[in-house]
Amino acid sequence: MPRIRSILFPIVYAQKKCPSCSSFQIKKYGHQSGRQKFRCVSCGRQFVRRYKKNERWVKRAYDDYTKHRQTYNDLRRNYSKDPKTLRKYFDAHAAATGEIIAEKTPINLLMDATFFSRTNGLLVCRANSRNLYWKEITSEKVEYYVACLDALEAVRFSFKSFIIDGRKGVRDMLWQRYPDVPIQLCQFHQLQTITQKLTKRPKLPASKELRSIALTLTRTTREEFTVSLDQWYERWDAFLKERTESVERKRRWRYTHEKLRSAYFSLRRNLPWLFTYQDFPELHIPNTTNSCDGSFTHWKNKVKLHRGIKKSRKKKMIDYLLEK
Repeated sequence: MPRIRSILFPIVYAQKKCPSCSSFQIKKYGHQSGRQKFRCVSCGRQFVRRYKKNERWVKRAYDDYTKHRQTYNDLRRNYSKDPKTLRKYFDAHAAATGEIIAEKTPINLLMDATFFSRTNGLLVCRANSRNLYWKEITSEKVEYYVACLDALEAVRFSFKSFIIDGRKGVRDMLWQRYPDVPIQLCQFHQLQTITQKLTKRPKLPASKELRSIALTLTRTTREEFTVSLDQWYERWDAFLKERTESVERKRRWRYTHEKLRSAYFSLRRNLPWLFTYQDFPELHIPNTTNSCDGSFTHWKNKVKLHRGIKKSRKKKMIDYLLEK
């Protein structure tokens, strides 16, 4: 039988199958466009050999490009591929899945935004060292925060606290929407506000004292901080009320130390939400959004390495880095 079989079918490939009749009785039949051509002995169908695409190297190359900070020239040396070929495969590669994986237990949700330009930014929701959801934004409007919360609630996330940067509109929205969920304002953002108004090296004695009090924010309690702030205000009350004539103002005067007043009242207004994490120790609430800020620095440095790429490719890279 093997002798007869070899005579009838000189070159038989049992691993190949005819796409029409599913017969394994096929043989080589020349080449077409540089690829091996076959002919089915059973039905006469002619077809070209199809190779399965092996995209494992594409995933490795894209990891090197995004996470390991390699350029196209580096990838060309490592994978022996032209940059144009690499871009073609990267464009077709589905790097990020876009899947939102819900947590089984309530989470401490950190919400913060970062910007690439004045009107191009991302609002990121993060918990348990993982980015849960992010949305492109043009400004920090309350509606963007609402859209993120709607998306998280749609996959049944539940919240035991919120940590935000201190915007009044966002805080009011959260208080109305979740009246029983604690809200913690980021202490680091509060210190940034004080530094912006007083600078790192203030000259006035009152400014130096207020900055010193503000720097104890992360190392003190609500009661101690409140006492220090009250004592400071008693000492400098008259100083804060000093006025200067100003023809440009409608009321013809202005407060002489406006930035100092602004820094003090910023602390006073936000005080009820700056120590929420101490009121609920069992919830393990973070007192800052530093987890978000650290994540921003990490992936933005990687994106900056590939300057000049298309906006669509940049978005794809960011989505991949945030999801990982």
